[in-house]
Amino acid sequence: AYYLWLKGLHLVFMVTWFAGLFYLPRLFIYHRMASDTSSRERFSVMETRLFVIMTIGAILTGLFGFALLLANPALWQFGWFSTKLVLLFGLVLFHIRCWSWIQRLRTEAPSDDTKGLRWFNEIPTFFLIAIILLAVVKPF
Repeated sequence: AYYLWLKGLHLVFMVTWFAGLFYLPRLFIYHRMASDTSSRERFSVMETRLFVIMTIGAILTGLFGFALLLANPALWQFGWFSTKLVLLFGLVLFHIRCWSWIQRLRTEAPSDDTKGLRWFNEIPTFFLIAIILLAVVKPF
């Protein structure tokens, strides 16, 4: 029964993490377009606070995922699980890249050029779909 509790908590904190991953890049777009100093400062505070919350979600997702792995080491034998870990590594890189955007936007001048950030905003969707489908369907 504890395995299901671990899995449930893993999913709860994964949702927390992804909520931040979906919303933070949208804040970057608004931040980049803001022309007044007070708005830019407000976005910096919002981005930093959201990053802290989503980092806590990421850490707890990882801890409960690791606990699931300890409880069921047979997961290592499946290709879908290895692929999920590769995607997880990419998601962590995306998370770190978000931090670098926070730092960059603190000093960058306002700009209407948000096309790259709009594409960046879509990346977590790919990870979410792929990771969920791998974990549910277990195709290989």
